[in-house]
Amino acid sequence: MTARAEQPVSHRRRTGRRRAVIAGVSALGVTGAAIFTSTMLSTASAASSWPSDTGGKPVSKTIPVSGTLDGGMKRYYGTGALGGDSQDENQDPVFELADGATLKNVIIGTPAADGVHCKGSCTLQNVWWLDVGEDAASFKGTSSSAQYKVIGGGARKAADKVLQFNGAGTLTVSGFQVEDFGKLVRSCGNCKTQYKRTIVLKDIDLTAPGKSVVGINTNYGDTATLSQVRIHGDSKKKMKTCTRYQGNNTGKEPKDLGSGADGTYCKFSDSDITYK
Repeated sequence: MTARAEQPVSHRRRTGRRRAVIAGVSALGVTGAAIFTSTMLSTASAASSWPSDTGGKPVSKTIPVSGTLDGGMKRYYGTGALGGDSQDENQDPVFELADGATLKNVIIGTPAADGVHCKGSCTLQNVWWLDVGEDAASFKGTSSSAQYKVIGGGARKAADKVLQFNGAGTLTVSGFQVEDFGKLVRSCGNCKTQYKRTIVLKDIDLTAPGKSVVGINTNYGDTATLSQVRIHGDSKKKMKTCTRYQGNNTGKEPKDLGSGADGTYCKFSDSDITYK
């Protein structure tokens, strides 16, 4: 298959789309990118600052990562077999991280295929998705002690899920921003193998349109803890915060059990959510 150049950013959801505000952060080299971490993505800069890339890199085959891969703020995008940006299931990712791996200072452009897969514990630091494909990142470790960390970065234009939690363990997301999306985090509602999953979201900026911050399965003992969550452009508070489902392992659509804090599964107070 002939490799194709990066496609223009797609516009799958035109209705109600908010134009992304691009602050034009100056091109960052490896050294500059390394300091552009969650510590710089404070309340003042989040939801407004998106980095510029230092060049494009087409990817026709999934890049395996063990140890640490520092992308130096290059823009990686799918081509050939990875040249899709649909919502089709079972697409291959641009990056596949081994247990314990770190991916940092990377921009994933379009087409984005299925973004990033973590096979076990992993860290995504200062990773940005310009136009999410199937999912931005999927976490697939099977150990209850697995730790997945998303530190800084952001994603936009996700027709459905941004972060898909299929495996076991704890997912912690901090200093992250997302805009024009379906769900920021979803604990898999109908995977063949189900686990108890723990989700921690702190220092997060979400810009409408967006359907839900996080979805969990209470029947498997999932919990979601939210703090310093800021929702922008949703004055009518239509975006759900924490949605509780009855998950299954049969492939059926999970039953929606309601949303909001309950002190047991969805853990946060009114002061943890602010509207801008």
